[in-house]
Amino acid sequence: MRRLVLGLYTYAEFFASAVIFLVPMGLATLRHGDTPGARIRGRWMRRFGRFCSALTPIWSFKAEGTPPADVKERAYVVISNHESTADPFLLCQLPFDTRFIAKEEIFKLPLLGWLMKFSGDIPLRRGDKESVQEMFAEVQRTLDAGVPVMVFPEGTRSPDGNLLPFKDGAFVMAVDAQVPLLPLALAGTRECRPKGSLWFGEAKARVRILEPIQTKGMTRDDIPRLKALARERIEAGLAEVRSELGLQQRNLPKDGGLPLIGEPVAAPPA
Repeated sequence: MRRLVLGLYTYAEFFASAVIFLVPMGLATLRHGDTPGARIRGRWMRRFGRFCSALTPIWSFKAEGTPPADVKERAYVVISNHESTADPFLLCQLPFDTRFIAKEEIFKLPLLGWLMKFSGDIPLRRGDKESVQEMFAEVQRTLDAGVPVMVFPEGTRSPDGNLLPFKDGAFVMAVDAQVPLLPLALAGTRECRPKGSLWFGEAKARVRILEPIQTKGMTRDDIPRLKALARERIEAGLAEVRSELGLQQRNLPKDGGLPLIGEPVAAPPA
């Protein structure tokens, strides 16, 4: 009974929060349009994510680590492992701005899709060459404007929490723009909603900011080395965070917890 009540409350709270945030986010969009350097639009989305998470009794989210001193003024390509559709809510705890890259289908969802459009996130239609080119062009505009972009280099959620192979996209972005990579390690969100699950679970999750990786002077020939270094750094950080959360030796459930209605704000490329 407790789980049912908490689940219904959480759905109602998410819906009400989305309705409330539509107004200020819509006004911010009208004022700033498609200006890639307008960080205020993404800040509203982060406020929405933090607001929802704070009002949800079944989630305990926290960001850890020290961000680069210049991350609020310059561009970075931010990368993270991807465990759950709850990851974007956890990433909203980060103390800096990003524009997320997300699959186009998310932008078509009522309420949450509208919020993502208002926040200035970047859509990607999978398997469509023209859409990929448009996405890369918008990423370049964003980085040129000094705003970080957020990418999940695995390209999809891991079904078991283990890192999937990294795709080249995020590393091409960083090398072409000559901006640093900022790796993150997150853990605990899989219990919120494992891939393929229709259930909402209680979870304590953390995202840790890791040491940046410089790309100045690199070319596309350096991408395999850059990708290996980033993976190594995330793997090490992930092991630490999971150990601290007591998740390292646990077999996380494929289903369990509270029923989830619909699809929560999914973030970057999934």
